[in-house]
This record gives sequence, C-alpha cells and structure tokens, in this order.
Amino acid sequence: MPFFKYANKKIYYEEIGSGFPLLLLHGNTASSKMFTGVVDLYKKDFKLILVDFLGHGKSDRLKEFPIDFWYDEAMQVIELINYTNYEKVNIIGTSGGALVALNVALERNDLINKVVADSFEGEKALDFLTETISTDRQQTKTQEKGCMFWEYCHGDDWESIVDNDTTIVIKHDKFIKNFFHKDLSQLKVPVMLSVSLEDEFMKTINAEETYRALLEKIPNGKLHLFPKGKHPAMLTNAKEFSDIAKRFFMDS
Repeated sequence: MPFFKYANKKIYYEEIGSGFPLLLLHGNTASSKMFTGVVDLYKKDFKLILVDFLGHGKSDRLKEFPIDFWYDEAMQVIELINYTNYEKVNIIGTSGGALVALNVALERNDLINKVVADSFEGEKALDFLTETISTDRQQTKTQEKGCMFWEYCHGDDWESIVDNDTTIVIKHDKFIKNFFHKDLSQLKVPVMLSVSLEDEFMKTINAEETYRALLEKIPNGKLHLFPKGKHPAMLTNAKEFSDIAKRFFMDS
C-alpha cells in the first residue's frame, strides 16, 4: 500500500484510473472508503487520488487531533501533491473535506486547477452543530448503521477516532472559530460550491441564502443547488453530481 510521510507519520493514499489528477477529500469521521460507491463515476475521466487524513482509515493514528484541524489536513494534501509531483490537480472536497479543499486553494493556488466544495456549513461552524455534536454522536453510536459505517472506514478503533473528532470540532469552534486562514475573496482558482437544500446539517439556516452569500465573496465562483438529497450532495445525488463536476472541470 502506498504511503507518504507527514510530521513523521505515514498517510495512506491510492491512485485509480488515468488522466488529469482529481483528489477526493473525505469528511469528518470518515475515510476515503466513503467514496467506494462513486469511484466508477470518475475513474474513466480522471486519475483519482484518494487519501486518508492522518488519524483516519489506513493512516497512522493520533492520540489527539490538531486544533487547527482542517488547515492541518490541507497541509497534508499539499504534501501529497508535492510528493506525487503533480503540477496541477482538481479537487472535490465534501463536508469537512470541502473545508480542506478550500484551505489548499487559498494557501497554494499554484498547485490547483479547479475545486468543487460540497456540503459544508460556511466559514465557521454552525452553533447548533457544536452545541449538539456530543449528544448526536453518542446517539449515533447506538445505531447499527452509523457504527457499521465508522467501522468500515476505520476498523476496530473507530470509536476513538469519532471521539477525537467530536473533541476537536468543539475546541476549534471555541479557540479558532474560522475554518480558513484567509478570506474566500482571495481565492485565485475557479471554485464551484454545491449543496442539497434538504441537507440535514443545514436545517437551522437557509442553505440557498448561505451559499449565495459565500458565492458573492468568491471571484468567478459557481453554485449548484440540489433540490433533493441529504448530506452530502456528492453521495446522495451521485450521478448528477458527477456529471456537473466533470463539466465544470473540463470546461476551459
């Protein structure tokens, strides 16, 4: 299995298919295995690069996650791009992976062709998410479907990874708050935002208003709103999402 080093720890990645490189970035508490069901939608058109962020999936474990969580994961992605010697890559980041993708684009636009940022809550965490996350996660641990997903992504130690994530979401909101080190107006690569209007994680706000406000900040940004589907849109609207993303990447 291929690995690269970051902070003296091993991070797992996988390459599938051929063509222009496309990174798929997983969300919180997940791993690259979350993309198993959609890989076939992309691999004929791109060289897919899947990665398990440090502390997740097949990558080395961490006793605790870094407090600047999504920025640190962006640094991992930048290290991977440099390690594999790709001159330019496309990125699809979904849920927490969208925060990572945008951080990568803000910090190293020279490495990026285009970005799709899917199903994220904005520039900082929604209050209801941080206020209820501990209770919600404990409840999910009692549900077979949620536990099976986490075990599928990580293996037998899935619970410690989920607990680490819960802790860091709360700490990040308390001590850092903003997901990005730079304002989204500083993005210099084409970006498309996407979200389902039925996304359960956006239930306390108007998703369309939130995303249109984000779009006003992003130079030459695009937006696609899915009327149906849950979280994340990339998976719950898989075929339509892949068609839209591929057109975005291939348009000159």
